[in-house]
Amino acid sequence: MQVGLLVMGRKRPGFDPDWGARIREKVIAQMEGAFFKLFMPTVRIVDDLTLRAALKECGDAGVDVYVVVQPTMSDANLGVTIAQHARTPVIFWATPENPDGTMISSCSLVGAHTFGATLRLMKQPFELVYGMPGEADTAAQLDGAVRISHACGRIRGGKLGLIGYHAPGFIDMHASSWQTMDQLGLQLRHIGLHDYLDAAAGLDAAAVAADVKAVKALGLPLQDVDEADLEQAGRLYLALKQFIAEETLDAAAIRCWSELPRLAGQWPYLGMFRLGEEGFPVAAEGDVDGALSLWAGSMLGFGTAGYLSDWLEHDDETVTLWHAGNCPLALMEPVGSRHGPRIARHFNNKKPAVIEGALKAGLPVTVFRIWSCDNAYRLAVMEGETVPPRRELMGNNGLARIDGGNVRERFENLLHEGMPHHVAVFPGRHAATLRRFARQTGMRFSG
Repeated sequence: MQVGLLVMGRKRPGFDPDWGARIREKVIAQMEGAFFKLFMPTVRIVDDLTLRAALKECGDAGVDVYVVVQPTMSDANLGVTIAQHARTPVIFWATPENPDGTMISSCSLVGAHTFGATLRLMKQPFELVYGMPGEADTAAQLDGAVRISHACGRIRGGKLGLIGYHAPGFIDMHASSWQTMDQLGLQLRHIGLHDYLDAAAGLDAAAVAADVKAVKALGLPLQDVDEADLEQAGRLYLALKQFIAEETLDAAAIRCWSELPRLAGQWPYLGMFRLGEEGFPVAAEGDVDGALSLWAGSMLGFGTAGYLSDWLEHDDETVTLWHAGNCPLALMEPVGSRHGPRIARHFNNKKPAVIEGALKAGLPVTVFRIWSCDNAYRLAVMEGETVPPRRELMGNNGLARIDGGNVRERFENLLHEGMPHHVAVFPGRHAATLRRFARQTGMRFSG
């Protein structure tokens, strides 16, 4: 990720230039220590001509995201030029006034306010950061804004894969290629289920054998599963990786039932679990928008430890989170413990290979979903904490106590908005970031 810093200067002297110079150096120091790569144009920006030259340098360098800082208030007309060039939401970073003395030192927030209001009239998205460079809260604001802006750009040029179709009757998970492109600029690539199975069957035996060794090296206990089962699971995993690479996919969904376990003799959940651990989001049951939810969480900095769960049942305070078996290790009880992860058979037809294990109690979690209804994309989110389940269940079993309760009413409202039965679960509390992400992508937000 390459972030371009545009420091907006002034042709005419004004405000406190010494304070502005100090702020500029502090801004650069913070950005040099951030998680992204910083690019600074060589041109000193003071007017439209120099701004365009700086933007060209950024474009030539492959800048993805722009951060605009006014250490002292610059020419308000320049906001329009920036909006015309940026392909991701622009980040305006406003800095405080010098707390000493009676003189107005920068008007930095006024400048950012003017730029932001102008972009809103142009229907151009933007992010606002306000704070002193070098402070922890400011750094957190900037990191979040950069991730949101970058995620918006990735989605508009992104590509999802759908292997097969959605599971039988799951019409609420149907994805329209036209709709994803029209509303999000996101390409949807369809891949035939038989093409996937043919690729799995045609894999080199040596590659499969090497993959079995890799699975055994994970150290996960086997429950009613033997090495022969791992060979077929490896084929389903390697074939998924092959299509991901060949089709340059950013996320994928697969129709994992009912044909696949019948035709392949196995479920693909072990392979989906492994891809998730590697940072690639894959959704079960042909749930394309579920895959988009996982991909968004990963891009927004929630980590790779997200998965899709059924909303199995609820009371007014808790939601039971359950699915058949591809939860990430970071969310489960420790390996080797009674409810820790193990490679097992599916709860229903007893075919391999799934990752069975309970969610760890005491984790802050975010439960959210992206979906489309009434020709509009929506995003709903709840935060809470996992608590010990009330009963043992096969598969991935967990219980989340939702902040603020009122779960029954919230669920009913979301159901009337068409929310599908899968929700994305990530560790941590991320509702504020998701609200900002929804605003930038034009999704209707429910929090």
